[in-house]
Amino acid sequence: MTLLMIPVLVIVMMLLGRNQAGAAQILSSIPVALILLLFIFASAWHMKIGMQVVIEDYVHNEKLKLISVMLNNFFSIAVALASTYAILKLSSGV
Repeated sequence: MTLLMIPVLVIVMMLLGRNQAGAAQILSSIPVALILLLFIFASAWHMKIGMQVVIEDYVHNEKLKLISVMLNNFFSIAVALASTYAILKLSSGV
């Protein structure tokens, strides 16, 4: 994840001050889309694991813990899928 931070920061800096057409042009590049997709997957995984540790440490009711972990997994997957869809849509130019 740390290695992805520099390219993602460069991409974000390239997007600053651009209009929608300019941003779409930058994001339509395959290497940029690939970097962003890798960053999305790494971030979603990191978010899932971090929240799961918090849930396991601080939720003492086993039933509530199980439900919370399941909802955490669902939320992490939903965020990753929605972000992936957005990047793929932008990178395809549609």
